[in-house]
Amino acid sequence: MWRRLGVLDWIRIGLLALGLVFVATGLLPWREATASLDEIGPLLVFLVGIIVLAELTKEAQVFDAIAARMAVLGRGNYVALFFLCTAFASFITIFLNLDTTAVLLTPVMLALAPRARIAALPLAMTTIWLANTASLLLPVSNLTNLLGINKIALDAQQFAGRMWAPQIVSIAVTMAFLWVFYWRRGQRRDLRYTPPVLEPVADRVLFAAAGAGCLLFIGALLLKVQVGAAASAAALVVVVAFFVRDRARLTWSLIPWQLLIFATGLFLVVPTLSRYGLADLMRWMIGVEGDPYRTAAVGAGLSNLINNLPAFQAIASVIPASDQDRLLSLLVGTNVGPVVTPWASLATLLWFESCRRHDVQVPMRRFLATGAGLAVVGMVTTVWALVAFG
Repeated sequence: MWRRLGVLDWIRIGLLALGLVFVATGLLPWREATASLDEIGPLLVFLVGIIVLAELTKEAQVFDAIAARMAVLGRGNYVALFFLCTAFASFITIFLNLDTTAVLLTPVMLALAPRARIAALPLAMTTIWLANTASLLLPVSNLTNLLGINKIALDAQQFAGRMWAPQIVSIAVTMAFLWVFYWRRGQRRDLRYTPPVLEPVADRVLFAAAGAGCLLFIGALLLKVQVGAAASAAALVVVVAFFVRDRARLTWSLIPWQLLIFATGLFLVVPTLSRYGLADLMRWMIGVEGDPYRTAAVGAGLSNLINNLPAFQAIASVIPASDQDRLLSLLVGTNVGPVVTPWASLATLLWFESCRRHDVQVPMRRFLATGAGLAVVGMVTTVWALVAFG
């Protein structure tokens, strides 16, 4: 088991170990540690539920069937396929979390590429960019949203009411960059693609159960059910179906232990560092003027430097709960901005690993340059939409 651990796994384990050392040595008082872990408890429940739901939905071939039918619906027209793919990736990100798009939808799209004789890179870039930039609308769309939702003090519908305009703008800018730099004919070379032959799903019962589980989760969100309870109930429906029809697929690997360890360690390390100078540094960086653009820019820059989760946690800790505008601007920076470096978000790290397994070459200079352009333009225009309409 130890030999199968990758570099990222060891980093996550090391982060948790460091946090436990801080608690054991008294650098982080026990009361603050327990308060921090109480805050993250519902978040961890949601993570387990949504990842299990997404993994089993993929195993039931729901994503495969939708992707193949999109390619057929496009009828060989790249413009039609572009709009279908961006809409699908945005929908999955908004309702099933950005990690679902990066980890589970990416392999589906990459598997579709050879079947339809489509260049793989445009499909791959669609999933990773929209996994980040389409994650603003709901608290469940991104882990950073869930980290900040209690402090922001908005329910899911109120949150969407503030973020609908920024979300539309960020998706529109992302689509423009995708088309110009990856999808237009000069980049993909082909005039048309070959629609794939549709194949029947292996088990219609599992397919229907997984689809019902996803609809149950979305419906529960609209009814303002607590996100952890909604994800757990939806996952339970699909788990029961697999227990009856295909018990071998229910393995311990479904549990996202890497994310659980990383999130727990993060909630121990960042509060400790904030007690010993990090908070003062963050206050100096975002300034005292309350400028939403500066707050978003610091969030984006720090995300690309160290990862968006610790960046959000470190900056949010010094913004008063009453300053909703700056907290939402920070979410723009840490959601839309982390598209430059490979380690800027957890989703991007997992996406690179998926591309490697499918032998998809990602030109690094092109990735960095186009990502930097999207981060700057997307962040500025999205904050503008937040200020003007949010």
